Amino acid sequence: MTTDSTAAVFSTEQVRRARYAIAAVFAVHGAVTGSFATRVPWIQDHAGLSAGQLGIALAFPAIGASLAMPLAGAISHRFGARTALRGLLMLWTLALILPSIAPSLLTLCAALLVYGASAGMSDVAMNALGVEVENRLNKSIMSGLHGMWSVGALVGSAAGTVAAHLGADARLHHAIAALVLTALGLIACRQVLDLHSEPDTEAPPRFTLPPRSALIIGAVGFCAVFAEGASLDWSAVYLRDALDSSAGLAAASTTAFALTMAVARIAGDRVVDRFGAVRTVRTGGVLATVGGVLVVTAPNVVLALCGFGLMGLGIAVVVPLAFAAAGRSGSNPSRAIAGVATITYTSGLIAPSAIGSLAEATSLVVSFGLVSVLAFGLVLGAGVLRAGDRKVSSSDAGVPGAAPAEPRP
Repeated sequence: MTTDSTAAVFSTEQVRRARYAIAAVFAVHGAVTGSFATRVPWIQDHAGLSAGQLGIALAFPAIGASLAMPLAGAISHRFGARTALRGLLMLWTLALILPSIAPSLLTLCAALLVYGASAGMSDVAMNALGVEVENRLNKSIMSGLHGMWSVGALVGSAAGTVAAHLGADARLHHAIAALVLTALGLIACRQVLDLHSEPDTEAPPRFTLPPRSALIIGAVGFCAVFAEGASLDWSAVYLRDALDSSAGLAAASTTAFALTMAVARIAGDRVVDRFGAVRTVRTGGVLATVGGVLVVTAPNVVLALCGFGLMGLGIAVVVPLAFAAAGRSGSNPSRAIAGVATITYTSGLIAPSAIGSLAEATSLVVSFGLVSVLAFGLVLGAGVLRAGDRKVSSSDAGVPGAAPAEPRP
């Protein structure tokens, strides 16, 4: 998004309201993801797909997002930040209806293409506005906003767990959820900052190569977001197929994962201030690795649920810290942050399809073995986040740039 943020003047009260409004937007965005993830087994059965075919279908959100994300900046540039966010968020919430009504692999791929495109564009728009609020408050709020996304995912997945337990048709469930979330999103968007580009400002470039520092830092974010995407979209299927759990209990795995993610992100800033970025990520990597090993070796559903919970707890704060490190890693922070955003976002989008493809060739147990290996990569690679390993002061709390909220198709 290209705006003349220095020219736009807002009162303290307007910025305060905008902070709560954008937090609500993050929660709505997360609720769509949580609502979808818990009903993936139902969608798979409804379309008559194997694990490998489901993996192919789950690649299409990545394709849609990759094609559409560059358009978000142009849309915000033309219509203004508030109008763009309102339209893109509404497109995203209503897109929730599409996957559950798809009766075949071909139609599901088309539905998920639109689903991913709307997810990516709304993600970019809301994160850009979140950074604008952060800069005006002169203190860090992005971790909290990501926490609100997790809260939304938790609420959406909890509702999905109840719906799955009751045997509700996902088409009805998602139609009701889409209408409710659309209404909540439109209400929240009324209070976000209404930023506009100057008439003579050129639209932002659609592509720029990331610097080498972003590639190194992005590799750490890649490991965390891969584990997140795999767990959100495949945990319910894993418990159902590998451990023969009920539909309701399988859906609860997504809830357990989202719950630990939400708690850790909300508390993340205080933990990092006390222990530093490197120690926090390294410890988180240990927890996530133990969780992954517990998932693949668990003889029963309860232990597997604990494993998914530990993974959520371990990876929760990695992405915000990766962006903080990128913003301090070179002479062009914005370019570094954009590079890390591309890597981490792509990781979350390709993880579900990669897990499905590996499961088709081997098994879901082997697939989550790969997730455990990548989680251990956080332990080995935490040192590259040392650029962000210091307390945030009032003078540097507002780091320009935005970290997309981990996607999740």
